[in-house]
Amino acid sequence: MGRQMTEMLKGTLEGIVLAIIGRQAAYGYEITARLRDEGFTDIAEGTVYALLVRIEQRGLVDVAKVPSEKGPPRKVYTLNSAGRTQLDDFWTTWEFLTRRLDRLREGEDGNG
Repeated sequence: MGRQMTEMLKGTLEGIVLAIIGRQAAYGYEITARLRDEGFTDIAEGTVYALLVRIEQRGLVDVAKVPSEKGPPRKVYTLNSAGRTQLDDFWTTWEFLTRRLDRLREGEDGNG
């Protein structure tokens, strides 16, 4: 993955992870697997786990400890109302940016 892609992902990864959790509650490894399924193959598990800690600390997810057959309980993340608001804001910002970037790519002057 190139440096530019890495930098752009840093700014959007929280929204991407919130979108994944918003579809279905999941634990860290499941979230990483879903990212890989969506083509984000170069994102390290450690990056995802650090992000999960941050969004938990910010109160964007609810966490339940669920017993695991293979070791300690898993932390399952569910998007809560604050997380839903954050995700809605992410999509609003994303749409704003993509509309303008599409205009730039297509050569429009932005006055229309």
